[in-house]
Order: sequence, then structure tokens, then C-alpha cells
Amino acid sequence: MAEPAATGGVATHCPYCALQCGMTLRSRADGGVEVAPRDFPTNRGGLCQKGWTAAELLDHPGRLTTPLVRDSKGGPLRPAGWDEALARIVDGIGALRAARGPDSVAVFGGGGLTNEKAYALGKFARAVLGTRYIDYNGRFCMSSAAAAGIRAFGVDRGLPFPLADLAEADVLLLAGANPAETMPPLVRYLTSQRERGGQLIVVDPRSTPTARHASLHLAAMPGTDLALANALLHVAIVEGLVDRGYVDARTTGFDRVARVATGYWPERVERLTGVSAADLRTAARALAGARRAVIVTARGAEQHSKGTDTVSAWINLALALGLPGRPGSGFGCLTGQGNGQGGREHGQKADQLPGYRRIDDPRARAHVAAVWGVDPADLPAAGVSAVELLDRLGTPHGPGALLVFGANPVVSAPRARRVERRLAALDLLVVADFVRSETAELADVVLPTAQWAEEDGTMTNLEGRVLRRRAVRRPPPGVRTDLAILADLAARLAPGSPAAGSVPAGGGALAGGAPGRAEAPGPVTVPGTPAEAFAELRRASAGGPADYAGIDWERIDASDGVFWPCPRPDHPGTPRLFTERFATPDGRARFVPVEHRPPAEPPDEAYPFLLTTGRVLAQYQSGAQTRRVAALNRAAPGAFVEVHPDPAALLSIVDGDPVRVVTRRGVIEVPARVVDTIRPDTLFVPFHWPGAARANSATTDALDPTSGMPEFKACGARLERAA
Repeated sequence: MAEPAATGGVATHCPYCALQCGMTLRSRADGGVEVAPRDFPTNRGGLCQKGWTAAELLDHPGRLTTPLVRDSKGGPLRPAGWDEALARIVDGIGALRAARGPDSVAVFGGGGLTNEKAYALGKFARAVLGTRYIDYNGRFCMSSAAAAGIRAFGVDRGLPFPLADLAEADVLLLAGANPAETMPPLVRYLTSQRERGGQLIVVDPRSTPTARHASLHLAAMPGTDLALANALLHVAIVEGLVDRGYVDARTTGFDRVARVATGYWPERVERLTGVSAADLRTAARALAGARRAVIVTARGAEQHSKGTDTVSAWINLALALGLPGRPGSGFGCLTGQGNGQGGREHGQKADQLPGYRRIDDPRARAHVAAVWGVDPADLPAAGVSAVELLDRLGTPHGPGALLVFGANPVVSAPRARRVERRLAALDLLVVADFVRSETAELADVVLPTAQWAEEDGTMTNLEGRVLRRRAVRRPPPGVRTDLAILADLAARLAPGSPAAGSVPAGGGALAGGAPGRAEAPGPVTVPGTPAEAFAELRRASAGGPADYAGIDWERIDASDGVFWPCPRPDHPGTPRLFTERFATPDGRARFVPVEHRPPAEPPDEAYPFLLTTGRVLAQYQSGAQTRRVAALNRAAPGAFVEVHPDPAALLSIVDGDPVRVVTRRGVIEVPARVVDTIRPDTLFVPFHWPGAARANSATTDALDPTSGMPEFKACGARLERAA
């Protein structure tokens, strides 16, 4: 079941962020599990506080070990056996599908699921249920960066180069990234870069711990990163800093982008962003003059209704300076969730099939359908983004059932009160989790699932490095893995079973999601073990942009992971993309002209601040895991709002006062944290907590039209003293 680490114990990876730090797990005599850091390229023997305490969740007293069911809407959840719980699910799905077709059921996944589980979930949704309604919480993370990367480079891989390149950069620019709190072991690379004499430029409205490492901090107003990037490009063009040889040989579309950049002279952009013209010129000259320069974006630049265009603006700057594909230089994005990269490669995203194939590509459909043993015509069409999916739940023409694996949208989704109402309107809500999360508390059926240290599989980190997760022990009695649950549900829902009704496995949704033929080509199975799932994933991904065909567990075990694409067993993997050509039809990268526009909801007289949200060091995502670890709760016991001393004084607010952050959608009730590390026009609230402190009660669900990313980082707000 598990391979030993070189020093004894089981070598695996942290269950949290996309660094996927190496760790060793050992079973203790008392039945608990001990964590020790492992020398791995991403963490170099270090762990953050979350990693050190990760094993405490395995034996948490609130852990679920039996299914729960609700006998009636509004009634309590009660323990039930697996057969009863699964029968409730199958009966509910069967009734909905028979009455309204396959699109009456939706699936919502998570960026923390292993590659095998993400693959199985996509197959289950499309080939067993036949629904086009599948998406995942990674839509809230990397979707804008992915969309921008695909249209510029032809492929999306968070970092198309090894993480170690950051330490070797003469100039490193981080736009909207705060790894000192979100990925603490990465700071070792920043420290190494500084010790080498490198410059760090940070773009962030707050003076975060990362920004305090910087040589130059550009404190731009939230939502203005696009204008700032265009201004740096303007300086590069005007001052003759563009790498014309690179632009002419390796790109297309520069002239159109150059015409747009003429409108972004530094003095104009200073008025838009609040960053001085002098600092804009300094940043552009530093990047252009460096022998090795790297530009990296993260959520601060991406979680906007223009997030894709903002990332494109940074890509345009990188291309103009000749960075992507140049040894020691490049452009990348910091993936957030543990398997945010692999989770979007293999089928959880609404428009994608395994291998990062597009679901509207006939050749991609034919390839995957052959692996799955279904007719390509029976695969559904593309669905909708996560926010749009959640908004359709329980409506007359939307899904009546939702299955949630590895996500907690009641806390993590924008406009969260509306999400609660939509979940309550469902005929059937099923949540697979290891604790009673805020979303599980609303469910009709809750299924207890295995945790990270109790199952094997693979993860793909922010570099595109495919890693092995290994089990140190088996799940507790009564707990099943997500793969086992999906395999069992697939068998019960297979064509010919009572629950399947007359709807075939792939409901013919290319014709709009209506019920398809009366007879299906045969039962579709979902692999129930990680080894089976990975073997099938390799075949399904073969020939796609994210090609895993040449990767197997043995190769990973013999190395520090294998970088995709890796199309053959004798292929070495691809640590660095774009060294010779880009993944576009002509091999050239594409410049994309983009213009600044304000947030969907800018400040006004009634809501004079910009509310932005983010994370803190000791908590993670919706907090379902970290809020159950005592040491992490002591370090970060609750939410707060950061406010600058000047507006605090005007409102007679002092540090610690209870306040209300009010937007057009809702109210957040938290204590004030009066700090001089934030812009006077900006409020910051972390989003890890539920209840009255839930940040996403107030955020807007305005979406990026290309990526479907919600605008978590900017909306009009006001601040009030609480009664």
C-alpha cells in the first residue's frame, strides 16, 4: 500500500497548497501519525505550520465515520448505513433523470482531489450521469491565468519552469502574490534571490510580509494591475527596451499591443493606480535590464472580472522583454490549491476533457470516448462556470441535485447567502467529506471519505511536476475513498439498473441536454482504485496538451516527480516549456491587446472603500480543515478587517473595535485591525471563516467573461461601527 521513505516511514506530500512540500509520515505506537519534513525540491526540508500539524486531522473527534441522511427537509441528519445512503442518492438521481434528463444532476469538485479522483469525477459526470453540469472550486483559483496562458502560449501550466528558477532571477516581479503567508516554504527561494543580489518587485495594495521582502513595493489600488502592466510596457517601448529580435522571431501581434500601450504613459497610470510614475519607470527598467528576469502573477491580479485580460497584460510585458522560454527567465502563475493544476487538466472543468483537451473538439471527444467505451455523440457539451452552475441550482430549468466532492462552496463561493438559498432549493444535495463542513450541514446525504494520508494517488504541483501521494494507513472502519464511492454509484446507476431509467449513460447533451436514445451502448464503469484510475488517465490524456502517457508510478518513485508533457515511457519529461516553440499552431506566442477598465462595482459615495479578500498564514481556503487544528486556531482565531489609520480615525474606530463591512450583498461582522500596511481606500478581510465573519457574504459574483472567475478582489464597501 505504501512505499517507505529513504529515512523510514512513508514518503508523501502535504495536503495543502500547490507547493506539495515533501514530508515523511510515521505511525506512532498510540495509533497516531507523526509528520517530518523531507528534502524535496519545492520545500528543501522545510514545512509551514499547516504542514507540521496536518496529521492532527486524521483522528479529529469531529471526523465522520458513518454516512448521514436527512429524512425530511429541515429535519436533522442521522447516522445511516452505506446501502441506505447510496440508495437514497441513486433513487433521487434516478427520479430526476427520468423526469428531466441528465442535466437535472450536477457535480461540483475540488482542487485538492488527486489526479485519479479528478479524472474519475469527470468521467462519472459525463459518461455515467451524462450531465454537462460539472465544475469545481479551482474556478475560483487559476481560471483567469489558465485562460490567458492558453490564448498566449497555447497551453496552461502554472510555472512552465522549475521553481528553483525564482532564486536565480536577477529581477523577480510578483503581481498579487503573497507567498510568505500562502506558501511559506517558497520564501526560501526569495531569500536566496535576495542574497544573490537580486531585486524583488511586489505589486500589492497591502504591505504584506512578502512585500516587506521587496526591493520595490508598488502599492496599486485593487483592480488596477492591468493598467500598471500596460504602463511598464509603455516605458519599455518608449525607452527602446523591447527585445525586437525575440518579438520578431517568436511572437505575433506586437504592433496592435504597442498601439494600445501608447495610452498608458506613467503619469496617467499614476492617477489610475496610485503608484508613482518614477516607480513605474524604475520597475520597467529593472526588468528590461536584467540578464534573468521572471514575472509571476497570483490571485491578487487574477480574481477580477477582467482577470484574464490582466494576466494577458503581464504576459504582453514578458513577451516584449523576451522572457518566456529564455533560460533562467520566464512568465508564470502561482497555482494555489494542492492539485489546482492537475485538477483542471483531467476533466473537472466545465469545458475540458482529460489531458487538457477541449470538450468541443471532435477529435478530443472521439479519443476520450474510445477510452471510456461510449459514443462520442453521447458525451455532453460544455457546461458553465462554477458560479453560474451554483446560481442555476434548484431553478425550474437547472439541476435539481448536486454532488459535492472536496469543496465547501457555502464558505468559498462569492455571494454566499445566495449560494445557501440555491442549495436549499435542491431536491437532493450530496456531500462527500471527512467532517460536517458548512456545506455538509445543508446536505440530504453526507458520505464520510478517506483523508490524504489514507489513500494512494498522484498530484500535480504548481510546476507541472507529477508527484506520488502515499498512504501511511487505511481509512477508519466505515469510511470509504472517493474513488470507491464513485465506482459504487456508477455501478448502481449503470444502464439497465432501476435508477438509470430510460436515459443512456451519456445523455445526448450535444442537442441541448435533453434525454438521449432509449438504449445506451453499455454500462460505463468508473475505476475504483488509484492504480486503475491512473492507468486509464494515462490513456485518456495521451496526445493531449497535458500528456501523462509516459508517466507511471514507478518512474515517479524513482525520481522527484515527472514533469508533463511526457508522451512516452522513454521521454524524460518537460521541466521547461517554450524553449524552442510555443504550443500554438505556428509555434509563436500571441500578444493580446487589452485595455484597463474599472471593477464591476467601483467605490461610490455610499460605498467609498474597495473591499478585497485573501488568506492568512495559519488558515487555508474555506477553513474546513485548518479551523479544526488547535495550534492553527491559536495562531489565527478569527476573521478581522484591516483598515488604514486615517479612515479609522474619521470613523472613530480603534484597533479591536467590532465593526460591520457592508456591501450591496451583505454584511461582515468582525473586529477592526487598524494598520498602516494597507492603502487608505482599501479594506482587507480574510475569507476562511463562516457565520457572521464570512467574507463571501459580501463579495460580488461579477464574472470574468472569458474565465468565469468571480471578482473576489474588488467591490464597493463601507465601514460602520457595530452597535
